[in-house]
Amino acid sequence: MPKAIYRNEYEVFLTLLKARRIDAGLTQQDCSKALGRPQSFMSDVERGIRRLDIVQIYDICQVLGCDLVEFVQEFATGVRLMDAALADPLS
Repeated sequence: MPKAIYRNEYEVFLTLLKARRIDAGLTQQDCSKALGRPQSFMSDVERGIRRLDIVQIYDICQVLGCDLVEFVQEFATGVRLMDAALADPLS
């Protein structure tokens, strides 16, 4: 199995994370500042350069005003939709 950062599921995660940040009306700088990190932190996260552990994801969800469980459920739904599209590319 390839490393997570090279899997399609990771792209789903990054897309969701960025969409949630934008929906919250926050810039990368706003989000990073709220986390006590430099602006490059969120940039690296959203480009897939920096991986996150569950505690960091929890902290980001707090900053974005979203529930961690809902975020994970939305991620799982995105993965299922991606899997379905890859299984039947003509649908």
